[in-house]
Amino acid sequence: MNLNTLKDLYVDVLKDLYDAENQILKALPKMAKAASSTELQEGFQEHLQQSEGHVERLDQVFEFAGEPAKRKKCRAMEGLLEEGKELLESDSDPEVLDAGMIAAAQKVEHYEIAGYGCARAYAQLLGENEAVELLQQTLDEERRADEKLTELAMSQINLAAEEGKQAASEGRAARKRSTAKAQARR
Repeated sequence: MNLNTLKDLYVDVLKDLYDAENQILKALPKMAKAASSTELQEGFQEHLQQSEGHVERLDQVFEFAGEPAKRKKCRAMEGLLEEGKELLESDSDPEVLDAGMIAAAQKVEHYEIAGYGCARAYAQLLGENEAVELLQQTLDEERRADEKLTELAMSQINLAAEEGKQAASEGRAARKRSTAKAQARR
């Protein structure tokens, strides 16, 4: 891979984002299905629809750049989604799994925010004004998705995960007391 101009770098970033979005399109339905929180399920479904729009916008951005819409394997997204897959395959408490999926999704969002921010900056420098608008629109959606995940985590999901831990701890303590009383009676 030779990147000799800013345009080369710009197209390379677009290809990376194009692959990342397509990987996300495959992962989001699995995450929505695994979520126990209705709000989290709905959030993943909403972002799935947005991601479909992101791919369509990238098709347009490639067209504006005079380049074919091609994917370059995004190993970073592959790794982030693999971590999320490991989480989904774990034997976790549902509320804790939801909290973990939010963390995994936010890692993905932050990667996308960085990528779209760079692509937008390159498009601006290259005078790709139509592309700048489309990339900014996607960047704004990614930021809002991250904010929604934070709000959901802080207002509900993380609290439910902590309450589940406390309830489980209290249940173990009650069982120990019951066992100790039974042994004392013997």
